[in-house]
Amino acid sequence: MVEERTTRTTTVIEGRRSSGAGMIIAIAVLIAVIAAIYFGGQLTGSETRKDSAVENAANSVSKAADQAGDAAKDATQN
Repeated sequence: MVEERTTRTTTVIEGRRSSGAGMIIAIAVLIAVIAAIYFGGQLTGSETRKDSAVENAANSVSKAADQAGDAAKDATQN
């Protein structure tokens, strides 16, 4: 009697597993973009405030010069 042996092979196919590194990089890039937008807005706001302060100072100097000129004119007319 001849004995037949059958060999069975089981193949397991696992899905691709991600380590999550791509997701971490994407989140880091998103945070960097949000931070850049935030700090860029802060710089723009401070530039606007600085420009406004310089403009106000220039207007004050101009008014003082006008008053000094008026006082000099009045002094020469008397």
